[in-house]
Amino acid sequence: MEIEFLGGADEIGRSAILVNGSLLLDFGMSTDNPPRLPVGDPDPEAVVVSHGHLDHAGAVPALLSGNSRPPIHWTPPTRELTTTLARDTLKLHGGSYRCPFTEAELQRLTQVSREHGYRETFEAAGHEVTLFDAGHIPGSAHVLVDDGDARLLYTGDFHTDDQRLVSGTTARPDADVVVCESTYSDVQHDDRAGVEERFVRSVETTLWEGGTVVVPAFAIGRTQEMLLICEAYDVPCYVDGMGQEVTEMLRRHPTFVRDPDALRRAKSHARFVTGRDGQRRRIADQRAAIVTTSGMLTGGPAMTYVPEIRTNPTNKLTFTGYQVEGTSGRELLETGRTEIDGRIMPVSARIESYDFSAHADREGLLEFLSTYEKTPLLVNHGDRCGAFAAELREDGYDARAPGLGETITVPSTPARR
Repeated sequence: MEIEFLGGADEIGRSAILVNGSLLLDFGMSTDNPPRLPVGDPDPEAVVVSHGHLDHAGAVPALLSGNSRPPIHWTPPTRELTTTLARDTLKLHGGSYRCPFTEAELQRLTQVSREHGYRETFEAAGHEVTLFDAGHIPGSAHVLVDDGDARLLYTGDFHTDDQRLVSGTTARPDADVVVCESTYSDVQHDDRAGVEERFVRSVETTLWEGGTVVVPAFAIGRTQEMLLICEAYDVPCYVDGMGQEVTEMLRRHPTFVRDPDALRRAKSHARFVTGRDGQRRRIADQRAAIVTTSGMLTGGPAMTYVPEIRTNPTNKLTFTGYQVEGTSGRELLETGRTEIDGRIMPVSARIESYDFSAHADREGLLEFLSTYEKTPLLVNHGDRCGAFAAELREDGYDARAPGLGETITVPSTPARR
């Protein structure tokens, strides 16, 4: 088996792995402007998408240019999430050099889509493939690839702990080589229940004082997690941006969420924002939490709410996820200022950050990998892949961190020849 790393090697973003020159696992894009795509210009016979986040699925329609029509295999939520992201990408970048695909290529997704449930083995480009619940977001999957000589486990993004939206992964399929993400390989997440309680206590205090709380959140996964928390603690909230569409969509796939009834209650509890900026400005004066995209203040309705609340120190802005370097969210966290309408403005509203990550932390990664102590490990999807691989080797693992464009050859397993 040959495994070629076209993206996600010693980096977070544009994940793409080509197996035996024919089966492509993921095809994402980075969050840079313009976005970076995987290298190598692959022309696969088939594609398997692990989950519907931009860095894993954002460039998938670009694979359907010209005469290329490879079947694309995924779970039903991943298909819908990828399509939603692609429409948003076209809206933001359509007609410019920044968009890697056209409307016509997006429309072709429905022609080539092949949907699968968890643990249903299927054939793709001459390989047997099985998807396992990865516990990251609804529909996220570990991908097990068997070419008859060796079995590859591509973890995708995963979490070992339960979230309100999805349960943590329990799948540990047999494999001859593991490609493992390492996003939080040097981080220990705080206890999730404690994080929730601190977040809710902070929001309730601000509302009691007469303020408003803007909660920037990623549309896929994080928005729904925050709505579930608000409903559970009876925090009044609005939801705005793409997270509304994603919430509606996930309700159509109840078998891929942990508690469909809780998600239904959370949707009913939240007030959906359907108006324009005038309505948003009025809502910004309400004593409520406003859960809105984008999670890193890179656009979306959040950039209407922030100017409205920024001058009042009673108000609050609470980040719910990691802020990538170079984003407005990161700048605001570090300096108390950010660019609004082309000008750098100070924000007097209080700024807080909470770790609601949907990735396994260092402890979760090590717990997962303990099943594969005698299995070669290829570490990817992180900003310290080499360091984590070295730490694993010190613990007795056969681990390495492939470079971008590198091809790793996995020998046939003797028992399977």
